[in-house]
Amino acid sequence: MKPRLFEHYNKKVVPELMKGFEYKNPMECPKLKKIVVSMCLKEATSDIKVMDRAMEELSLVTGQKPKMTRAKKAIAAFKLRAGMPLGAVVTLRGARMYEFLDRLTNVSLPRVRDFRGCSTTGFDGAGNYCLGIKEQIIFPEINFEKVDKTRGMNITFVTSANTNKEGYELLEKLGMPFRKK
Repeated sequence: MKPRLFEHYNKKVVPELMKGFEYKNPMECPKLKKIVVSMCLKEATSDIKVMDRAMEELSLVTGQKPKMTRAKKAIAAFKLRAGMPLGAVVTLRGARMYEFLDRLTNVSLPRVRDFRGCSTTGFDGAGNYCLGIKEQIIFPEINFEKVDKTRGMNITFVTSANTNKEGYELLEKLGMPFRKK
């Protein structure tokens, strides 16, 4: 079964983008390539159990097992040696990507305290968008009683758009709640 948001993209978003940007072919329309969710944990250098709990929470949120990232270089000022675990990352594609975006925009972001919309300054010039979340407890999959410490995460939406305007229109039509200008 195809995700609800993917069907919405094909039926509503593609025709609107074709009309708005005057594309001649539906294949020209920008689409979501992947969503990358990452956490960086400086506490993991001293306590490996922090990394295990963060990876467990990230797998609950995304529905996919995260990959542990390790330090490439040793930095003495940060008490960091090469090869030490630093964070976790998950790359979502296909059906999981659309289901995660649907849950993020409709369930999780409205749970953020004093939420007025996502900032529009997170675009990189090539149509990709980065969003920072300060607390992982906005996701309903995480049990609040079992959380030892609130951790943030970065979510990157990689699109096939060529400009920020195309990426903005794509994400807005997919349901991303941006602040009104």
